[in-house]
Amino acid sequence: MSALVSAAGLGLVGTTAVATADPSRRDPDELRTLAERAGRELEGAPASEIARWAAETFGERFCVTSSMADAVLAHLVSRVAPGVDVVFLDTGLHFPETLAVRDEVARTLPVNVRSIRPRLTVGQQDGEYGPRLFNRSPDECCQLRKVEPLERALTDYDAWAAGLRRDESPTRANTPVVTFDARRGKVKVNPIAAWTQADVDAYIARWNVPVNELFRRGYGSIGCWPCTRRTGAGEDSRAGRWAMFEKTECGLHV
Repeated sequence: MSALVSAAGLGLVGTTAVATADPSRRDPDELRTLAERAGRELEGAPASEIARWAAETFGERFCVTSSMADAVLAHLVSRVAPGVDVVFLDTGLHFPETLAVRDEVARTLPVNVRSIRPRLTVGQQDGEYGPRLFNRSPDECCQLRKVEPLERALTDYDAWAAGLRRDESPTRANTPVVTFDARRGKVKVNPIAAWTQADVDAYIARWNVPVNELFRRGYGSIGCWPCTRRTGAGEDSRAGRWAMFEKTECGLHV
C-alpha cells in the first residue's frame, strides 16, 4: 500500500494521515506541491484513504461537489469527515429526480449541503441572452449556470473532491486521484477515479446509497434536463449529454 503524504507535506507517516491541517489559506505553490506528491503517493490507495487524506490535510477548507446523480461520493467522504460541505450547483434546469436526491442527502447523511445558484435565474438569463441559450450556445449556458457558480462556491476552500471515474469516457481515462487545478488554484481530489461501474453499484448496494431514479429509466449520465437524453444499448454512458453538439464536458472538469 502506498504511504500517505503527511498533512504538512513534510514526509511519509505510514498508512494513516496525521490530522495537523493548518486552517489558514495555503498559497498556490504549496497546494501544487501537496497535490503533486499526493497524486503519486495515493495512486492505488483505497478511495476512503484518499478522502481521509484530503479531509485531514485541508480540514474545513475541503469540500465535496456532487451532481446528485447518486450520493456515493458524499456518503464515502462523510464516513471519514462527518459534517463535510457538499456543494451542489442548482442550475434551475435540473430534473425533479435530481433535486429529490439532493434533498434526501441533506436529510439522511451527516453532511452540509450547499445549493449554489447562478447569478441569473433562468428567466433573467432568457431576458439578457435570449431564450433557450442551451440550444444555441451550450458552452455559454454551462459557463453561466455551472462554471461561474462553482468558482464562486470554491472561494473558501483549498481543495475539492469530485466523483470523476476513468471508465466514464475517453476524456476521463487519465483522471488522477489527486491533482492541482491550476485554473482555480485548488487541489482537486478524485477518490473514486479508479472505480468501475461495478464498484459503484456494489457500494450503492452495500450502503443503500441514494441514487437518481432516472438511471432506472435508461439514462446513463444525468445533467440538466434540456441537454440530457436516454442512452442506447452499447453507447458510452455520457453519450446522452449534449447529444446534438460536439461537446462532452460542461467545463467544470477541463
